[in-house]
Amino acid sequence: MWTSGARTLVAVVIFLRYCRFGLGQTTRTSAITSTKPGMDRVKRGWVWNQFFVVEEYTGTEPLYVGKIHTDSDEGEGNIKYTISGEGAGSIFIIDELTGDIHATARLDREEKAFYTLRAQARDRLSDGLLEPESEFVIKVQDINDSEPKFLEGPYITSVAELSPIGTSIMKVTAIDADDPTYGSSARVVYSVPDGEKFFAVDKHTGTIMTAVADLDRETQDRYELVVKATDMAGQLGGLSGSTTVTIVITDVNDNPPRFPQKMYQFTVSEGAAVGTPVGHVMATDADMGENTDMAYLIKEGGDLFKVTTNVETQEAMVSIKKPLDFETKRTHNVVVEAVNKHVDPRFVDLGSFRDQTIVRVSVTDVDEPPLFRPAEGTVLEVQEDAKVGALVGVVSARDPDVKNKPVRFTIDRTTDQEMIFHIDPDTGAITLGKILDRETAGWHNITVKAVEAENHSMASQSSVSIRILDVNDNPPELASPYEASICEDAKPGQLIHTISVVDRDEPQTGHRFYFTLAPEASNNRHFTLWDVKDNTAGIRTQRSGFNRHEQNVYFLSTGTLTIHVCGCDTDGAIQSCNATAYVMSAALSPGALIALLVCMLILIVLVLLILTLKRHRKGQRMAEDEEDMRDNVIKYNDEGGGEQDTQAYDMSALRNLYDFPEAKSAEPGPDIRSLPQWIQTSSAVASLGVEAVAADFSLFKGYIKKKVEQADADLSVPPYDSFQTYAFEGTSSPALSLSSIHTLSTTSEQDFSYLSDWGPRFRQLAGYYAPGNLEEEGS
Repeated sequence: MWTSGARTLVAVVIFLRYCRFGLGQTTRTSAITSTKPGMDRVKRGWVWNQFFVVEEYTGTEPLYVGKIHTDSDEGEGNIKYTISGEGAGSIFIIDELTGDIHATARLDREEKAFYTLRAQARDRLSDGLLEPESEFVIKVQDINDSEPKFLEGPYITSVAELSPIGTSIMKVTAIDADDPTYGSSARVVYSVPDGEKFFAVDKHTGTIMTAVADLDRETQDRYELVVKATDMAGQLGGLSGSTTVTIVITDVNDNPPRFPQKMYQFTVSEGAAVGTPVGHVMATDADMGENTDMAYLIKEGGDLFKVTTNVETQEAMVSIKKPLDFETKRTHNVVVEAVNKHVDPRFVDLGSFRDQTIVRVSVTDVDEPPLFRPAEGTVLEVQEDAKVGALVGVVSARDPDVKNKPVRFTIDRTTDQEMIFHIDPDTGAITLGKILDRETAGWHNITVKAVEAENHSMASQSSVSIRILDVNDNPPELASPYEASICEDAKPGQLIHTISVVDRDEPQTGHRFYFTLAPEASNNRHFTLWDVKDNTAGIRTQRSGFNRHEQNVYFLSTGTLTIHVCGCDTDGAIQSCNATAYVMSAALSPGALIALLVCMLILIVLVLLILTLKRHRKGQRMAEDEEDMRDNVIKYNDEGGGEQDTQAYDMSALRNLYDFPEAKSAEPGPDIRSLPQWIQTSSAVASLGVEAVAADFSLFKGYIKKKVEQADADLSVPPYDSFQTYAFEGTSSPALSLSSIHTLSTTSEQDFSYLSDWGPRFRQLAGYYAPGNLEEEGS
């Protein structure tokens, strides 16, 4: 059935084609010959059609392709037809006698669409060419035997979620190997399987598009789409091919961050340092990539806490911003908010891209040291004339814990080594321990410690600055000791020097000084003081005619202003002044100065007596070895025991002083008469070798008595002791005491109590004349 049907179909096709060829596609080769004069005759040549052969012929007999024929063939069988070229003899065979061509092999147009051959017509007997060799083509007629193919498949592509309907995703193309110029075998249309609701394809172009607007990556992030291509324009009987398209749904920021919990609870100690982490919280985001980037911030409770974001883990860390206090507040609620960093404006209508949670922080109690109020330290003020024990101020500290334990106060003595201040351990009241002096120290900085009475390890300290307030307790003083010079011929009213003063006090409105001469110099007739009214004063001369030989130095202002009288030339330039200017303290009266001079003179006389006595002893040395002569000059601060005092020295030396040899008495002695009377008398006391003087004690007694009376009569001169030697004293000595100490009697009218003010040099003398005062000092 199929074979006969196929043959019938082929015969019909060949017949139709042949008819069509016969109508308009006949190829002819011809030559012009002349049969009559003036008439041309066309000589007929090759006559054939363009040949076609149907591909994929599956019959058992060779398939007739066509016939070649020359018009010179009259059917007598004397012409032989042959072909050459592509497929000649193998695919195509020709009947030499009739010129019929048959295809013996199954042809495939997709492999080769046409064959080019050459035809020859030869004389059978002579084998000569009857027609020129001519070329012809056998085309393989297409049938729909190739299905469309997607050469680049399978495909993978992507599309953003929530894309609008009709968003182009990609274009796919199927290739059909059939002849696109013949029929509809190569006309391909595209389609997707029935029931596909998310995507569609343009049937002519193969463009894949979204079919819905609610593609959600978070629900499904990829789709496998089958695209089908059918030839014959999709008609029944057309061949089809398909491919797979993987469509990945890409993310857009269409989801806000969300906290898994609406409340987190953490616990932290009140003693935790600033910056200590309290806890971590994290919001989740259904998106991916940078669409999950978020930042955290505190909406409420940000005074004591802060939040930081870990950009890698997208985690929030809540930490302490300021110190916590259990006694003030034990629970803190912190509202933490998570916000997307990259918000897509296309989806803002979907809602707020942020979320909040509550972080509840519970503070636990710890034992804390006392707290000072104010914490930064205390500044106190006190007058510098405040008395010892006066209140300076009060420092305050308390136990911040709930138990509020008692607090004890102490002063860190390394900051108050002189113990100027004391503090009450219970009340914190600071009092004075010593007198203050602002001019010595205007500020005192001490450290006060506060410790819990029951736990000394709980201690804290605070600085206390004490300002000493000034009072006017210092008189003005000359800025420095001044020295000035004037000429002997200075005129009255001449300005000698300008002085200024300083005051160690600090009045708020500044100093204003007024100058006058001291009371002891107010009657001064040589100089006058001029107040310049600008805290300075000028010294002017009050008279003329100074004489430096009479007095070359004047002292004003308790010895701190010295005025030298100098010789000057005619131009007033100073030429010479006395080289030495004694600046003596005004505390010594003229009588005291005279007493000092007398003492110095007595010391000089003593030295002379000692030298004279030594010279006499050398001249009177005895020849006998057994006589031991020695000179002892003994100085006692009080009267000794006379000859009964034998422990101080050898008394035999004194007893032998009167036994002088004749040779020694013949030596000329010093001429006593050439000396003043009182020196002669003193020298006689020391020169024991003169017999006349040794026998006359009344001379010394009268001289000493006279001097004692003069000293007692002069109230301005202190008493003094004469040089004592005990060579004249002894058993039943007629000489009385040569000391003036006997004047210290109840009958004396002098008051020597002022001797105790003369200093250490006169302490012993003051003890003799004012023993009551000396005992008081010693006590």
